[in-house]
Amino acid sequence: MLNDIHDIKVRFDAPETLEGRIDRAFEAIKVFGFDALIYDYTPVPFDHTGALMIPSLLELRNIPDEMREYWCEREYFRIDPVQQQAVGTTTPFFWNYSVEADTVINRFMNDDHAPVAHYLRERNMLCGTTVPIHLLRGDYATVTGVRFGADKGFERDATRYLADFGLLANIFHEAAFSLFGEEARSCAAIRLTARERECMRYSADGLSAKEIARQIQRSVPTVVMHLNAAAKKLGAKNRVQAVVRAAHYRLLD
Repeated sequence: MLNDIHDIKVRFDAPETLEGRIDRAFEAIKVFGFDALIYDYTPVPFDHTGALMIPSLLELRNIPDEMREYWCEREYFRIDPVQQQAVGTTTPFFWNYSVEADTVINRFMNDDHAPVAHYLRERNMLCGTTVPIHLLRGDYATVTGVRFGADKGFERDATRYLADFGLLANIFHEAAFSLFGEEARSCAAIRLTARERECMRYSADGLSAKEIARQIQRSVPTVVMHLNAAAKKLGAKNRVQAVVRAAHYRLLD
């Protein structure tokens, strides 16, 4: 595979939809013996408190869609030991939830991770390989291949294919990212309107509400309303804190 980078890229670029490119990736990782695919992306890895951000995009293949509810709405993503490992490394790694396993996640798991471990063990999603993808602007994605069952040969196979899977995952993400919509590129937890973002950008540049009003040709009370609405969504106590948090969540880009 390492000699076929161009061919892999052409294959992933061929489908004209994001769904199609994810399907193509799933077909490709089956060669490594994986039974399912998990792909997630977030423009900011951590929120302003230091907790893992819920992804703005979570795509599953051959996994019940209910996992989306658990990982996003019930926020299992924040306590997922695989994600906690992946966000701090650029190196692909394999993991195993079998009690007797000794992979990187088993070495630091504690009671906080129990809901995630219980969910995956119940559904026989016991082992897999995850490729962390850290991008230049700070955004972050993971591509995970899952193997059902506690296959004793998994560690051997995972080690054998780790480099190729890492390369494939990065080429796939580049192809997928090019088709992301605005919603996927924005933080899932905070949604500012276009006008709120515009007012926050001017505020970040040091303009007063009166000066912003002149720039956008609206009244000062209207500008103040937009700034206050943005601050409330950001959980900020004042305008300065609102600008800092908006910058953190890349809402001023």
